[in-house]
Order: sequence, then structure tokens, then C-alpha cells
Amino acid sequence: MLLAVSAIVFGLILLVWSADKFVEGASSLAHHFGVSPLIIGITIIGFGTSAPEILVSIIAVMENTPDIAIGNALGSNIANIGLILGVTAFITPVPIAKALFKREYPLLIIATAILAWCLIDGSLNQIDGLTLLLALLAILIFLIKSHRNNPDKNGIEDELSKTIPENMTLISAIIWSLVGLAVLVGSSKILVWGATDIALALGVSELIIGLTVIALGTSLPELAASIVSLKKGVPDMAIGNVIGSNLFNSLAVIGIPALVTDFSINAHAVSRDLPVVVGLTILLLCFSFFPASSSQSLTRLKGLCLLCCFVIYQLYLYYGVMVGNI
Repeated sequence: MLLAVSAIVFGLILLVWSADKFVEGASSLAHHFGVSPLIIGITIIGFGTSAPEILVSIIAVMENTPDIAIGNALGSNIANIGLILGVTAFITPVPIAKALFKREYPLLIIATAILAWCLIDGSLNQIDGLTLLLALLAILIFLIKSHRNNPDKNGIEDELSKTIPENMTLISAIIWSLVGLAVLVGSSKILVWGATDIALALGVSELIIGLTVIALGTSLPELAASIVSLKKGVPDMAIGNVIGSNLFNSLAVIGIPALVTDFSINAHAVSRDLPVVVGLTILLLCFSFFPASSSQSLTRLKGLCLLCCFVIYQLYLYYGVMVGNI
């Protein structure tokens, strides 16, 4: 048991570190080849913050523990909205850019709907995986074209260019990209092994481990990004980070493993956890839209409500484990 716990802690630390190094190396590499900061930000950095979830899910499916993959994806979406965005808004009100209403929010709703449609029958196959990834590709193309057509309205190019390490040499960029990716794979295998071992030892389902320990751990990059946005005095970046991460979690974290192999989905994931993801996504939308005003924001009260939803959900999972229902 001690070895398994150590594997989870060590795996999570390596996972977060390697994801950061992979993003730095890949971003710098793309920059060296003349790729614009906009495309780097939306694709490479967007993928990089969800890389822990993606790699963990792929390894989990390949090692015949698909419940960890599903729990990881759904749990991360729940943690991003309920915990990370809830805590951020509770610390300081988060202003919401009007552009989000026209672009990112509708895309998140669409992605969540596609995810629900693919999961509702209790199984995933290559067609589902292809559907999810094609949806992600279409969304990325739309975002890139949208931001390019409205550069003055969002100012995203300047903001993203600050996140790309321009002083990194080409050789260093290649090395860090490869090292980051290799450690990502290795740490994912360590994490999945530790989680599976603990689930077997405690008699807890792999789905619960994925929804709690792994989901919270793989959401650390998003938490770090939100903390950085607060320090920089731009808390509105937190919403963009969460929406981007949830888009990748919904479409890539589940879509890529589905391309690898067919697998069944735990009934609890469909009946209990998927509705929580959908509910929190809709709640975030409602909190952002209402009450309608010229300066809409996620207030401290709204942040507290999101955080309470997350805590209640975690307590429900804990209660279910204690009474042996899940």
C-alpha cells in the first residue's frame, strides 16, 4: 500500500513537471519554425495543459482499466469548474469578457453535448473516438479563424506570446519536448499502476480513484494557471483556461483512448458523474449570463456556490464508498 501511495504522489509530481516542460519545449520549437503565438496557444498549450489527463487515460485503457480513464476525464471537468474556478472566483471576482458568450461558451456546450451523446449508450468505440476528435479539430479551426478575424477585440496574440519561451535554443527545445513527453508517458504508467493497486487493496472502484485522486492530481496544471492569473492581476484568464481544458478533456481525453480500443463505461459514470459535468457546465453558463449587466462577472457568492457543489459531490462519493454502494 505504501509503495502504491508513493507511486501516486511521485507520479503526479512528475506528471505536472513533465507537462510543463513539454509545453515549454514544444511551444519554443513551434516558435522557431515560425508558427504564430495564436496557433501555439490554442493548440500546443491547450493540448499541453490537458496532456496529463490524455496520457493517463491512454495508459489506463491500454492496461485494461478504462474506469480510470473515464473517471479522470469527467472528474477533471468537475474539478476545473467546481474547485478551480470556484476557488478563483471566491478569492476575487472574475470578470467575464463578452467574447466568451459568442465563442467559447457555445463551443463548451457543444463539446459537452457531444461527449454526453457518445457516453450515454454505456460504451465507446472507434466511431465515437473519431467523432470526438473531429469535433475537437473543427473547434480548433473555428477558434483560430475567429481570433485571427478579430485580433483587436481579444488581444490574445500579445498575451499568448508572453507564455512562449523565446530565449530557448532549437536544440534545447527539441530535448525538452522529447524529455517532457517521455516523462509524461512514464509518470502516467506509474500513476495508473499506483491507483489500480490502491483500488484493489481498499476495495474501492477504479472509477472512484479516477474521479478523485487522479482527477484532482491531473488538474494541477489548471490550478497553477489560475493562481498565476491571479498574481498577474488578470483573473479573467482563469475562465479561458478552464473552458479550454474542459474542451480538451471532453473531446481528446476520451476521444483518443476510444480510438485505441473499444471499452465499456461504468454505469455510475453515466448515471451519476456525467450529469454532474453537464449540470456544472450549465450552471457556469447561467452564472455568467445572469443577472445581465454591462459588467458581468463571477462574484464571490457564485464562486462559493460552485465550490459548494464540488464539495457536496465529493462528500456524496465518500458516502457511497463508506456504505459500499459504489
